[in-house]
Amino acid sequence: MTTKELVEQIHKKNSFLCIGLDTDLDKIPAHLRQEKDPIFAFNKAIIDATQHLCVAYKPNIAFYEAYGIKGWQALDKTIRYLNTAYPELFTIADAKRGDIGNTSTRYAKAFFEDLDFDSITVAPYMGRDSVEPFLEFKNKHTILLALTSNAGAFDFQTKKAGKQELYKQVIETSKSYKNAENLMYVVGATKASYIGDIRSLVPESFLLVPGVGAQGGSLEEVCKYGLNSQVGLLVNSSRGIIYASVGTDFAEQAANKAAALQKAMASILQKAYIN
Repeated sequence: MTTKELVEQIHKKNSFLCIGLDTDLDKIPAHLRQEKDPIFAFNKAIIDATQHLCVAYKPNIAFYEAYGIKGWQALDKTIRYLNTAYPELFTIADAKRGDIGNTSTRYAKAFFEDLDFDSITVAPYMGRDSVEPFLEFKNKHTILLALTSNAGAFDFQTKKAGKQELYKQVIETSKSYKNAENLMYVVGATKASYIGDIRSLVPESFLLVPGVGAQGGSLEEVCKYGLNSQVGLLVNSSRGIIYASVGTDFAEQAANKAAALQKAMASILQKAYIN
């Protein structure tokens, strides 16, 4: 998917919501555990109930790898269902990969060619040759971890290395990578006050912002600092939406939570004269 197509979807739906599919068998409704593939059954119900309210889905790969081959098969079925039933939706493999060049190339082929995701999250700390293999794929996006939402982000990411914080150096350096126009960046909603500085470094780039919802991030604060001329934000909520209910009404309740966020996003866009 091109950036232009993503922006068109944002304006069409008045939404920049990304829904995280962090599917945990211990948390899904009990009646689904009788299904042949409970993970896919849960995902499909959530997707069908919320697809009109969001522009992106983000399966967290760890939640699938944890169940071995069955989990990987459920992931495969999920992404193929999304690409077939709702091809207009942007898909993110939240895999946080990143290794030496040959290994990164194989990761990229796995997620971009075999599974056909639109994007993948990548850890930047092995440098240029670990990131550029992901950037070689046309109309695919590499979402670089810049400033994450967890408390441990302060261990390294915000520490100064010379005159500049490490996360700023990561962003500045990444702009020199080959095909850097295919880069997006992860910035946690719990670090909203930092987004203004990040926007000054990458004014035109999309930011994937996790942490709204269960982690307590503020949508209004994220938008205050992060909106750009083409919106430029994908705000993610996972647990706050998909686990809104553990009953048979789980998909309906997930849609209600997603609708509340979409409505708030539409209001923000209208006030910002984006539409």
